[in-house]
Amino acid sequence: MKGTDLAFASAAEIAAQVRQRELTARQVAEACLARIEALQPRLNCFIQILSDIAFEQASSVDDAIRSGRTAGPLAGVPVAIKDIIDVAGVTTTSASHRWLHRQAETDAALAERLRRAGAILIGKTNLHECAFGVTNINPHYGPVHNPWDPTRIPGGSSGGSAAAVAAGLCAGAVGTDTGGSIRIPASLCGVAGIKPTYGLVPLDGVIPLAWTLDHAGPLARTVRDAALLLDVMAGTVEDDARSLVRALDAAGPLSSRGASGARGVRVGIPRKFFWEHLDIEVETIATTAVETLRSLGAGVRDVEVPYASFAGSAVSVILSTEATAFHEQHLRTHPAEYGEDVRTRLERGFFLSGTDYITALRAQGFLHREFLRAFEEADVLVMPTTQAAASPIDDDPSSASTTSLAMSVHLTRFTNPFNLTGFPALSLPCGFTKEGLPVGLQIVGRPRDEALVLRVGKAYESATEWHTRRPPLH
Repeated sequence: MKGTDLAFASAAEIAAQVRQRELTARQVAEACLARIEALQPRLNCFIQILSDIAFEQASSVDDAIRSGRTAGPLAGVPVAIKDIIDVAGVTTTSASHRWLHRQAETDAALAERLRRAGAILIGKTNLHECAFGVTNINPHYGPVHNPWDPTRIPGGSSGGSAAAVAAGLCAGAVGTDTGGSIRIPASLCGVAGIKPTYGLVPLDGVIPLAWTLDHAGPLARTVRDAALLLDVMAGTVEDDARSLVRALDAAGPLSSRGASGARGVRVGIPRKFFWEHLDIEVETIATTAVETLRSLGAGVRDVEVPYASFAGSAVSVILSTEATAFHEQHLRTHPAEYGEDVRTRLERGFFLSGTDYITALRAQGFLHREFLRAFEEADVLVMPTTQAAASPIDDDPSSASTTSLAMSVHLTRFTNPFNLTGFPALSLPCGFTKEGLPVGLQIVGRPRDEALVLRVGKAYESATEWHTRRPPLH
């Protein structure tokens, strides 16, 4: 397996071939870095390329295999890390002004777990500044370009991670998600991305945006690979207050489940709010995807979440308040060091009161209960991930800020309710527009029911071929 085939091989395939000594981890790293070198100028997916670390880890994996030691479930798999997550010995930039840069002394828990599993940390990916936006147009490091059409945004804030996976620059990547920042770029770049249950993946060593809403999770070209990465990343960290204790599950790893498919699963379609104001092509493609689930034996029914439209306001207040609290000191003394769109959003937090914040937290609890009621009639909820496909990059400084703010409201409409509730949500490709742009389908489950969400996603993926398409990069 060489060249383009290796670039688009699944994580499971790469790990199997490395463990069987059909490939070396060094060969995988060399091929991956060569492809990054060729495409980075066009796509701008990376802020830092970790060649030395990648080769050091590849050598460790190859040495383990030669000596008969366990190499791990991700042996030799190239994985990119969003540059808001610590990797030991590397600066974490948060894609912001140098004031926010910090030299990481240790790995974030999720990065350390990836290393132990044999993954090759290949680079730190570009993002919307401070993870506070969805366009990935960055005033400090430049925009990330969508591999399907480099004139368009990849989505954000984890746009560099999603674009790198879509372009075959790595087999998997890590993103963070506060209002949709894994699922939105997954949708716009045509890959799979899962925001797990709040707290399932630890956030120590991750620069926060909003403590109450932040999640971390994987992006990959297939749902199966996303499950494999999530298996490695998930689990408690004793001193992380946001980390969820995950009991041992006799059913085994998430990546090994799903054989029973979608038959008998009750699929709920929340028509009100989640299927409104859609681009006509997105609506048609997502409706066809639902019919595919029906053909696989799922029971499809309409359900209601009467107050779902309230989620956006609550998320906005919590996000603005907590983000401003984190940035307050520097924001007051050096506001010009932020990009205009991020500065505008951060300054909004100064105008919110404690009453606003508490009211939003009360709404969070109310909506959590309302969504649980919907799950009395359904096992999963299904809707489009975004209202429309990727929009053009607006690099005009006079309008980029306004565009970014408007896009945040537009693109997070169907994703941020599940940051507020903390429910697991998966985006996977379900079709393409006439212009060749990917469209994502979002599958949402009950808290800690990633297994069912991934099972339905795998069933849909096995019945379709959208995940096998490759962007037109030469």
